[in-house]
Amino acid sequence: MILSDTDLLRELERGSLVVSPLDIDRQVQPASIDMKLGRDIIEFDRTGISCIHPDSEEEIDQYTTEKTIGEDEELILHPGDFILGSTKEWIEIPNHLVARIEGRSSLGRLAVIVHATAGWVDTGYKGRVTLELSNLGAAPVALTPGMRIGQMVVLELKSKCTRPYGSGRDSKYQNQRGPEASQIQEDQEFN
Repeated sequence: MILSDTDLLRELERGSLVVSPLDIDRQVQPASIDMKLGRDIIEFDRTGISCIHPDSEEEIDQYTTEKTIGEDEELILHPGDFILGSTKEWIEIPNHLVARIEGRSSLGRLAVIVHATAGWVDTGYKGRVTLELSNLGAAPVALTPGMRIGQMVVLELKSKCTRPYGSGRDSKYQNQRGPEASQIQEDQEFN
């Protein structure tokens, strides 16, 4: 079941669902919470790497650059670009809820997507959500820190989770404070 604004406000008031900072009047929608773009990004350099090997941490470091967008600066997302950003908001998902990050219709109509495939936010997750930002259009699009970039849809689980994200589960992205590059090399199949 998807939580309505009534349910979202109840969970926020109880403190079981955490979204901070949050402007309730502007960000809580009928069945979602708008999420804002944070200032930190990871850009993928266009280098001479022949291919990316998911089991190599060194390669990931070679083709990414971390940057912080200034308060009054814009991030120009060019056609075909792919960058990692993150939400401005710190979130905490309790063990009876789960969430999805979705794009905003207004940005989708400009060909900007907020996740390539990783829109799922597990029960037990705490941190800022990494966004996989792409421009599928033909023209550059200017993004600014603090703008509403996506929306978080919260769903209730049929029963409480007994093994939430972050509790001894090799949860690689727990407590992230900004965008994080892939840590797939830590997966069991690569060890």
